[in-house]
Amino acid sequence: MGEKLWTREFIGMGLTNFFYFMSQYIMIAALPVYTMDDLGLGEWEAGMAMTCFQIGTVVSRPLAGRVIDAVNKQRLLLIVSVLLFLLMVGFLLAYRLEIALSLRLIHGIVFALGTTALAALVLPARRKGEGIGYFAVCGNMAMVVGPLVGLILIEHFGASTLFLFLSLMAACAIVSGNGKRLPAQVVLPSGERHRGFHASDFFEKKALPAVILGGLVFFAYGGVLTFIPLYTRSLGIGSYTSLFFLVFALLIVVSRPFVGYLFDHHGSDYTVYPGFLFFSAGFLLFLQVEGPFLLLLSAAVLGIGFGALAPAFQTIAVSSAPPSRAGVATSTYFLSLIHISEPTRLLSI
Repeated sequence: MGEKLWTREFIGMGLTNFFYFMSQYIMIAALPVYTMDDLGLGEWEAGMAMTCFQIGTVVSRPLAGRVIDAVNKQRLLLIVSVLLFLLMVGFLLAYRLEIALSLRLIHGIVFALGTTALAALVLPARRKGEGIGYFAVCGNMAMVVGPLVGLILIEHFGASTLFLFLSLMAACAIVSGNGKRLPAQVVLPSGERHRGFHASDFFEKKALPAVILGGLVFFAYGGVLTFIPLYTRSLGIGSYTSLFFLVFALLIVVSRPFVGYLFDHHGSDYTVYPGFLFFSAGFLLFLQVEGPFLLLLSAAVLGIGFGALAPAFQTIAVSSAPPSRAGVATSTYFLSLIHISEPTRLLSI
């Protein structure tokens, strides 16, 4: 249990994960503005730019696991990080819709490969729950900070500055994710080769229980994301919608160290059952909302529950498979995320 967590490698992977998610969340907020104001197009075209990214991500997720487990993971991460940098630079030249849509489609593929590889490289093995908890905080921070940064850049400094900033972050991802060579047992493929294609190449069946339970949690949360703007407006507290998500994300960040410690030292029961209890209580509070206080209280309780359940299920999914199939297990777990809506679209409401 004395295995060191905050190593140079772990911090580098966490920063790289943050840069990957920042690129996406900044795009979610800023790209519709860019599409309509700079390219002179309408809302339909702006929506297509977002859809192309989703298509690239969803289609690539099942393939990502097989690719990652078949090659050197760190070398693959370097390649996709360089591609991310080239994509961001490419947006500086995207003067037509067709170019922007093509870049977004490739961005979705690169994002799927990069984030799956990063999740498979989380270290160390004996502190997996705590490690994944802290690791996921990077994505939560990007969820809160990214849209704000994107809107400030596109509205006050213009598209060129926006894409230069994204290019700089992609360059930082190259450096932070490849600063030191990782252990061979972590990055190298198992050496097993199979002819043809098999279901096990794309899905880890041992991870399916965690995927199903995680999918239910994400499905429930996705419903809140879709419903809450209309709900708060009907109550006359629509201005508190953004604060709801801020409180939600803050409680996830604050609770993660305790959740990871409980998982690693006492097992999944000490995080999953309390997590479901808080998550259910948050929904019961949400049903009673009539004003800002209960709205923000429900956000806090939901945040604690979601913050306990999401990393716990990911840890269970990844730990259920041998290290050589960490990529497939991770990509299988990420299938549960297809139920969740893009939360950052609501942050600006």
